Amino acid sequence: MRREPHVRFCERAVVKFRRATHRNIYVRSERAGQRVMKSITRFITQKLKLKVNEAKSAVARPQERKFLGFSFTAGPDIKRRIAPKSLERFKQRIREITRRAKGVSIKTTMEELVPYMRGWRGYFGFCETPEVLIALTRWVRLRLRSALWRQWKTPRRRRAALVALGVLGELRNAAGSGRGPWHLARSKALSVGLSNAHFKSLGLPSLVDAR
Repeated sequence: MRREPHVRFCERAVVKFRRATHRNIYVRSERAGQRVMKSITRFITQKLKLKVNEAKSAVARPQERKFLGFSFTAGPDIKRRIAPKSLERFKQRIREITRRAKGVSIKTTMEELVPYMRGWRGYFGFCETPEVLIALTRWVRLRLRSALWRQWKTPRRRRAALVALGVLGELRNAAGSGRGPWHLARSKALSVGLSNAHFKSLGLPSLVDAR
């Protein structure tokens, strides 16, 4: 949509808008943005007799705004990215699932985690910043390693779990470590025992896989 011609088109075509709509209009300059903002506001309030939510309406750079969960990167090479609030909502949901993981089986955790991640990937995989998806996938695996370490509770059970996962030699000594679960989630022992391939075998999807 570009400037005033879009508004005039709407007026001539008697376009009907849904009661609650969200629109982003992109123009070349802030001055043009202010002009279009004023024109659109006048059209909505006077012609359509609707209210404009001023708290959610603004003239700003594309990277400062979000639309349907997406935003844009800054710089000459502009890319479609996932908006920060969308990323935080994803992390919050994963935290909720993995917190419960310490009290249930890994199968139960996967039954909740897998469909959520697949659905999220199906929507946000449309972004043009795959490095973010790679980092999120790694972060999810760390959350799972940390949750399982908590679930095993005692050094004896942790050692038995590491042995069962095929961890060899001195790496098993991690079972007696006094460091916290989040620190040990990054350890070589858990990276070997609870490897990427192990989680893939449990059905954990990658956020960067093709749809």
